[in-house]
Amino acid sequence: MADKQISLPAKLINGGIAGLIGVTCVFPIDLAKTRLQNQQNGQRIYTSLSDCLIKTIRSEGYFGMYRGAAVNLTLVTPEKAIKLAANDFFRYQLSKDGQKLTLYREMLAGCGAGTCQVIVTTPMEMLKIQLQDAGRIAAQKKIMAAQAQLSTQGGAQPSAEAPAVTRPTATQLTRDLLRSRGIAGLYKGLGATLLRDVPFSIVYFPLFANLNQLGQPASGEKSPFYVSFLAGCVAGSTAAVAVNPCDVVKTRLQSLQRGVNEDTYSGFLDCARKILRHEGPSAFLKGAYCRALVIAPLFGIAQVVYFLGIAEALLGLLQRPQP
Repeated sequence: MADKQISLPAKLINGGIAGLIGVTCVFPIDLAKTRLQNQQNGQRIYTSLSDCLIKTIRSEGYFGMYRGAAVNLTLVTPEKAIKLAANDFFRYQLSKDGQKLTLYREMLAGCGAGTCQVIVTTPMEMLKIQLQDAGRIAAQKKIMAAQAQLSTQGGAQPSAEAPAVTRPTATQLTRDLLRSRGIAGLYKGLGATLLRDVPFSIVYFPLFANLNQLGQPASGEKSPFYVSFLAGCVAGSTAAVAVNPCDVVKTRLQSLQRGVNEDTYSGFLDCARKILRHEGPSAFLKGAYCRALVIAPLFGIAQVVYFLGIAEALLGLLQRPQP
């Protein structure tokens, strides 16, 4: 079997296009996931995905569901590009002997892809989480202020709204983190991100490759787009649920603002211990179904764009000699 050289620019463009489309479609669910994961016992504002989205729209408007989307849309292109291109690169390098990749080598390629992507993923998630969770913190402060006013007025209705909370922008957050903590500030939670993304890629890429192969009409031919889409959805949701405990810990560690009476954490193990002690094992599955709902279409769309070869077609048009 002849080796096929990877067109790296095409892979990068395909990954970027897929990321932009996917994030735009599923970002509100991702916002709900972050807010549900950051809730601690006794301080619950949202009871479910739908409750979180409804309350977000009521208090922050429709575009409140897209708070932090600009960060994702800016950085998702290099993040998805690195992830998909790195996996292809490692698969290519590991199959140079012309033999079919073993499951172990597929997992090794996924491990390499997950390790490479955290260069972009960690600061992207760090900024996104602050922006996504700002609405939850503001809502909690508003409730606490209203309760305090009721108690001081002996049960009478509060006469004034709680003061508005200024929500930060991505630029302000980046500037403040760089000023106070240096570049390390943007990489807070790096270890937790690695523990989430590396196992995710180890599970996702081999599972996708094998599911996608089931739909190939003949050896060496591409699977139909709907097979790639379904394979991406199934593999993505499976991997997302598998690594959700690490995602909960990562989200908590990267949240700089805490609500009233909420725990603070010194590191991964401290966070995991406190979650287990105060909230029980089920807390590690907070937002799992939201994450599955985010990842399934995100990677389904990504794989369709990737395997349709949109970038290859665009590059082919650009490289076509002019008459």
